[in-house]
Amino acid sequence: MGGSADFCHPHDLGDSWPISTIDAVGLDPERLCAVIGWLDALPGENVHSILVVRNGLLAFEHYRGNRDLPQGPDIKHDLRSVTKVVTGLLIGAALAQGYALSLDAAIFPYFPEYADLRTPEKDRILLGHVLTMSSGLAWDENVPISNPAHGEMRLWQSLDRVRTALEPACVTPPGAEWNYSGGSTEILGAILQKATGKPLDELAREMLLEPLGISDVDWVRHRDGSPSASGGLYLRSRDLAKIGHLVVKRGTWCERALIAADWIRDSISPQIGASDRLFFYGYHWWLGRSLVRRKEVIWAAGIGLGGQRLFVVPQYDLVVVITAGHYEDGMQAWLPLVILNRFILPAVT
Repeated sequence: MGGSADFCHPHDLGDSWPISTIDAVGLDPERLCAVIGWLDALPGENVHSILVVRNGLLAFEHYRGNRDLPQGPDIKHDLRSVTKVVTGLLIGAALAQGYALSLDAAIFPYFPEYADLRTPEKDRILLGHVLTMSSGLAWDENVPISNPAHGEMRLWQSLDRVRTALEPACVTPPGAEWNYSGGSTEILGAILQKATGKPLDELAREMLLEPLGISDVDWVRHRDGSPSASGGLYLRSRDLAKIGHLVVKRGTWCERALIAADWIRDSISPQIGASDRLFFYGYHWWLGRSLVRRKEVIWAAGIGLGGQRLFVVPQYDLVVVITAGHYEDGMQAWLPLVILNRFILPAVT
């Protein structure tokens, strides 16, 4: 097949990805590759990459760079809050290696240096609450980033991100309500360092990235020098797809168990629902559903500002990576879903 298919066939780069044609993995080439022409005709689109892995084979790979911002299989991309998925997986990896962590453990005993911030309400916050973003701590990432109350911006401006994350008052009982919070993820990253004695980037390299054959990594750091647990990771799209495939295969890569299957199952299962959203939430995964030929398809996703997406669809043994540059427009919210729902999921035969 010529035309658009010529721009979406992956090549073997010796990075552990077995390559396949689209139809050999049970996908419709015409329907899937139609996304390229659709994007070509879409005014203002700024998609950078689309990758599709099915049955453990990389079958579709398309990059949309330009002279000013080249894109390709060897170029790392800012994942923004998709980084949170990695932080959540590292909790599971640390548990699998026997580190002293428990979802039922209170968080403040990990931080005796912040004893001045403790209250009876905060003492009821458990690790499981920050993992599901239901700590009850006041946090707002919905206001404009120019607003001094914006939680994420406060983290980046702070010389002590952990104090910034722990100091807000409890406004709801822990576990009662979901509230999106990069502060929760920074608390998780700090707990991982306390429990393992290793900074987050080193821990990720040892427990997750190196076993997956991922070596080309950048990690943005906070002003205190710590790698950002909530939004600092840069990876190649191909390497992000490996993380997705690890989840689809219930924590196993090349027959090596990196994370317990039960942890993966619970991570991408509904743990809490948001009162103002259609999505459920797991262990730092967004959980959604699509309708394909009158059949419900369940998926989990890492979601990052600008249109960064890692979709995993276990029932189809399917992984989808999308990167984009829609940082300041509304297309970041709906464009990845249109790509998934109109072109990729209907291509499953």
